[in-house]
Amino acid sequence: MSDPILECRNLVKSFGSKEALKGIDLRIDKGRIVGLLGPNGSGKSTLIKLANGLLTATSGEILIAGKKPGVETKKIVSYLPERTYLNEWMKVSDIINFFEDFYEDFNSEKAYDMLKRLNIDPKDKLKTMSKGTKEKVQLILVMSREADLYLLDEPIAGVDPAAREYILNTIINNYNENATVVISTHLISDIEQILDDVIFISYGTVTLCKSVDEIREEEGKTVDALFREVFKC
Repeated sequence: MSDPILECRNLVKSFGSKEALKGIDLRIDKGRIVGLLGPNGSGKSTLIKLANGLLTATSGEILIAGKKPGVETKKIVSYLPERTYLNEWMKVSDIINFFEDFYEDFNSEKAYDMLKRLNIDPKDKLKTMSKGTKEKVQLILVMSREADLYLLDEPIAGVDPAAREYILNTIINNYNENATVVISTHLISDIEQILDDVIFISYGTVTLCKSVDEIREEEGKTVDALFREVFKC
């Protein structure tokens, strides 16, 4: 068995008296597309932020390629936050230059190619764009890195169905097979066809960790149907 790209050992994260993650043990292998699935408030974003070093664990540990989150792990992790963080006054081409300076693994040729396919003009400023277009720009920037681990927090929540399809294709076609993609979402039917594995998370606890094939064979149903059953209100 190869070393995992992401591992959690009894990982706990508390905010005051509220435990957002309750002693998670988890292992994500290289070369997989993984759905991190759960209702809102289940701990998905907290886990992703811990992996990015934006939060620190209360106890237990999280390791990226065997290292604690920090400068070295940021070099191999490409992160799409749930909110836009780009400066409104910048042109897309400015942001590409900025990313190119900042990340050694950034491929600007790939970024311009993706912009062209989505008919986004690199000379446009972000403030002139719709929310959906901004989200596409942000995803393009994230997927233009040659990273080992892509952490995508709700990448398809704000875009229309046609764009969703393009975004999923972008994700599939722009990562190398040794890289791992973790997609956090509650829109399961849209992404199920690209997933290798799924992790169900509920109230800060991992309740299921299986491959999509195992779920279909053992449960005889789609991931979406199982999710609805497990998490029904």
